[in-house]
Amino acid sequence: MRDLTSRALDTATALGATYADVRVVRRLEESINVKSGRVEGVAGGESEGFGVRVVVDGAWGFAASHRLSTAEADRIAAEAVRIAKASATAIREPVVLADRPAAYGRFETEVAEDPFAVPMDQKIGDLLAADRAMNAVAGIAWTESLYAAQREWKTFAATDGSYTEQVITHLGAGLEANAVDGDEHQRRSYPDNGGSWASAGYEFVRGLDLLGNAERTASEAVELLSAPPLPAGTRTIILHPSQLYMQVHESCGHPTELDRALGSEASYAGTSFLTPDMLGSFRYGSDLCDIVADATVPGGLGTFGWDDEGVAAQQVPLIKEGMFVGYLSSRETAPRIGRTSGGAMRADGWNRIPLIRMTNVNLLPKPGMTFDQIVADTDDGLLFETNRSWSIDDRRLNFQFSTEMCREIKGGKPGKLFRNGTYTGITYELWRSMDAIGDASSWQMWSTPNCGKGEPGQAGHVGHGVSGARFRNVRVGVVA
Repeated sequence: MRDLTSRALDTATALGATYADVRVVRRLEESINVKSGRVEGVAGGESEGFGVRVVVDGAWGFAASHRLSTAEADRIAAEAVRIAKASATAIREPVVLADRPAAYGRFETEVAEDPFAVPMDQKIGDLLAADRAMNAVAGIAWTESLYAAQREWKTFAATDGSYTEQVITHLGAGLEANAVDGDEHQRRSYPDNGGSWASAGYEFVRGLDLLGNAERTASEAVELLSAPPLPAGTRTIILHPSQLYMQVHESCGHPTELDRALGSEASYAGTSFLTPDMLGSFRYGSDLCDIVADATVPGGLGTFGWDDEGVAAQQVPLIKEGMFVGYLSSRETAPRIGRTSGGAMRADGWNRIPLIRMTNVNLLPKPGMTFDQIVADTDDGLLFETNRSWSIDDRRLNFQFSTEMCREIKGGKPGKLFRNGTYTGITYELWRSMDAIGDASSWQMWSTPNCGKGEPGQAGHVGHGVSGARFRNVRVGVVA
């Protein structure tokens, strides 16, 4: 690898690059899908290649190849330089990169049980057992059980002498039960819609206890069929961690991406209502609201040693005691607001240029009450669990979420079940209305393994730690 990376960097520099970096990435993937007792698909794949990124005449150039040879390193470096020179003829402002220490070292995901070493028939058997348990529940129309794993070996080198190696393993699994009665269709997922993921080994899947939760998951799907729809109104709501993490993702993570706020990520993913002039002065949420982008927390999908610019993993405050204080940023965007990079640049593979992506955007817990105590402290409200669908505008301001489960709380106890529970609002109004949040004992990591951004599109793996929270005076239900 050193021969290839050194050759690419030397060639880029010789041809006029004032900065260059190269990433060599090998990716191994596998997935299993079971539907209604049948194995619908088993897939595996491997890819390998490298990408060279350069700055020439104040502009970026990028090129990539799947051929790992020194001759190809020369060709790709030259191609990246050629693209940068062409781009330089149309730039408005030259690229300025924030300083960082040269990066050296190795990072590897802590894995107790290598998922790629677990026999395939065992992994299939775990899914089939859970799937059978769901189908044994009367009233179930169809079921789905899924598993997937990904491992990346990444080498990064740059003209400042940086050289890092990382081995990052992600995997996830989950269940879905579907019940149908006439035109009514209800779905219940465990532990999350689309499964739950982590940066870990197969021990994480075992810890989910898919079989032990299968019957309950299916029974809840059937129960939802006979539940009444949620009446429209204004209520106190409690967001279970399985829903709160998605609220954080859409209304906290995306609007704090600095490229969105600066307008360079607008045509596909939208912009942001959190503009730089609001830094340090805008009240985003209540005093209980502390949100941190943390690339160091164990188990998160946004955990790593260095981002794809060689910036070390770190904790970056985004919201502090309700005030907007920071962004997810890169070496290029951070200097535009007088800061250094927060280490949020990642690419989806070797043939894509890095973008600002969420790391682990976490809502920090507060001492005082567990999540169950928050429920017990609520005299009249609604408890929302597990995201079903969502809608939010390009600026991440106006939103509507629908959840799989919604239960009424009366006298501190969950009771009546509603189907098709929805709530809607404006981002900062919701977060300002938060008056209770779970403590550390209720806090857990959740995941989004399919966050879309960029053109051509890239799928990002990001994490969110939350502990559940209560919000006052929120609009719920759908007005007929």
